[in-house]
Amino acid sequence: MPHVIYLHSALTQRRVPAADPAARRKLFRFEVVDVVIAMTIAGLVNLSMLVIAATVFNGAGLTDIGDDLTRVYEGLGSVVGGHADVLFGVALLASGLSSSSIGTLAGQVVMEGFLRRRIPVWLRRTITMAPAFVVLALGIDPVVALVISQVILSFGIPFALVPLLQVTADRRLMGGLVNRRVTTIVGVAIAVVVIALNTVLLALLFGGA
Repeated sequence: MPHVIYLHSALTQRRVPAADPAARRKLFRFEVVDVVIAMTIAGLVNLSMLVIAATVFNGAGLTDIGDDLTRVYEGLGSVVGGHADVLFGVALLASGLSSSSIGTLAGQVVMEGFLRRRIPVWLRRTITMAPAFVVLALGIDPVVALVISQVILSFGIPFALVPLLQVTADRRLMGGLVNRRVTTIVGVAIAVVVIALNTVLLALLFGGA
């Protein structure tokens, strides 16, 4: 989720005040460790889901489940048992609530920081949760809705990566914590690859449609 870049910066910039360059550099090192730990946990969670799916369904010969969440739910209940299907549903619900909360907070940060606009909390929550209720009310396939949401999110990747590289390479803004030239070059190369792959994915998606 590209908007998390803005949210993470907003949540951590006032966590511990840094009065001098040495304190800022020390705080920066801790932030790097923080991000690495968070990304490692997220990566392990995603990896574990793939391993579990491959072990449970492929091992049981259920190779035609595909991306149907209902069949995944039923498959976990019949193959694994022990209320694994219920736990899967609870995990999906928690994931959805977490994603909605992050999107709401990130939108608040962007509007307050960039647009200088404030929206009441109740209205932010309503706007954020409304699409999910609309999808449920219209009976839209949740998998299709999920794919569409990810396609929409993918459009935001350049708007997160490019400003990030511009800001971190600007000495006037970053001071002593400005990126080294090699870091900027590597970052630009990675951003180009990610954006290019995302563009190809979108082209294939819409081309196939």
